[in-house]
Amino acid sequence: MTVTSRTFRSGNSDAVRLPKEISFGPGVEVVIERKGDVVTLTPKRKPVKEALARLRSLPKPSGVGVREDVEIPERSGL
Repeated sequence: MTVTSRTFRSGNSDAVRLPKEISFGPGVEVVIERKGDVVTLTPKRKPVKEALARLRSLPKPSGVGVREDVEIPERSGL
């Protein structure tokens, strides 16, 4: 999707309004990368350590279920 917007001054910085169609939503931290005339915004990813800590904080299961053995039929030609 392509949309058009204009830059403006905000204090001592250049700023641009992201139209609703392409916004990240409020409070999303972004990484800004510039290569020549191309500026890319991507949501900042959380460090792997933080993601692992969040996974570890999930509730633990009360037990581990055991599956019954499944009989696999013999198929000729495979």
